[in-house]
Amino acid sequence: MQRVAEFKKVSYNEFSKSWKNLFPQTTEEEIKDIYNKILLPTRATKGSAGYDFFSPISFKINSQETILIPSGIRIQIEQGWFLGIFPKSGLGFKYRLQLDNTTAIIDSDYYYSDNEGHIFIKITNDSKQEKELDIKQSQSFCQGILLPFGITYQDDVDAIRNGGLGSTTK
Repeated sequence: MQRVAEFKKVSYNEFSKSWKNLFPQTTEEEIKDIYNKILLPTRATKGSAGYDFFSPISFKINSQETILIPSGIRIQIEQGWFLGIFPKSGLGFKYRLQLDNTTAIIDSDYYYSDNEGHIFIKITNDSKQEKELDIKQSQSFCQGILLPFGITYQDDVDAIRNGGLGSTTK
C-alpha cells in the first residue's frame, strides 16, 4: 500500500482557541487536559480502510441533536489525494449517526490554512427511536479514508486555499 499522509495534532494555541469558541465555559486546565489526551487516528486492523477518529471528550446526544467537535487533528496529505470522513458503520446503523455535511472532504491544501488544517466533525444523532448516543472520551466515532482523485485536462486552477468549511466558494 502507498503511504501518502501523516496525522498530527494542531498546536495547543489553535486547539484552545477553537475549543473556547465552541465551549466557552471550559477552563484552561480542562482544555489542557483534553488536548493532552487527544489520540491520533489509527486503523483497527491490517485490512481496515478507515482510520478511526477518537473523541477528545465524553459526550451524549439525544435523538435529533447535533454536536460540533474540534478534533485537535490535522493531516498532511500528498497532492492528488484527499481524506474523506464518514461515521463509524456501527454507529450509523444503530443511531443513524450522520456527519452534517454527509461526507467531509479534507483537501491536501487545507493543512496550510490559518487554522492549521484543524479538522472539525459535526455529527447528528438521527435516530427515529429516541436513542441517546453516549460516546466516551477516546472512543472512535467516525473514520477517515484516504482516496486519490483526478483532474480534467482543461483544469488550470492556481488558487490557494486559506480557510475551512466553504472557503473555496468565498
